[in-house]
Amino acid sequence: MKLTEKQKKFCDEYIKLGNAEAAAIKAGYSKSYSRGNAHKLVANVSIKNYIDERMEQLASERIMSAQEAVELLSSIARAEITERVVVSTPVGVEEVDKPPDLKTRMQAIREILKRYPDNDKLLEQQLRKVTADADLAEFRVEMIKNVADESTEDKLDELLGKISEAVDDN
Repeated sequence: MKLTEKQKKFCDEYIKLGNAEAAAIKAGYSKSYSRGNAHKLVANVSIKNYIDERMEQLASERIMSAQEAVELLSSIARAEITERVVVSTPVGVEEVDKPPDLKTRMQAIREILKRYPDNDKLLEQQLRKVTADADLAEFRVEMIKNVADESTEDKLDELLGKISEAVDDN
């Protein structure tokens, strides 16, 4: 049985409100009819089926598909999206767009790779490169912190050792 426009409106209002009487009134039924017969509308098989279909449709529109999830992870891994952050400047504070840091990008790449058990070597190489970049960045920060503590030659030896370890590990 096909629903009338008033019945469809009732269904949509019922989904929003969760109250049959209020939904019937909003759909255009009289208050007296709504008070005594709204429960009959909900019990109607055609109306019930329509409500179930709409609820399923609404749920599927809100739930991210696997394709969407992988696309989002890919855009994070490629640093194509940014997040708005507040930074302190000598003048005050400022909002800037910041791309994902290397660790976040590596995590996104790992999540993508989990979904492809037979992933290709190119993705593995990209992950190793990003990992090595992150390790080097962390090492540089450590080096800057320890500038007063060590000589330049010792730092260079340590940097070369770290690079060798990173290459050997990967």
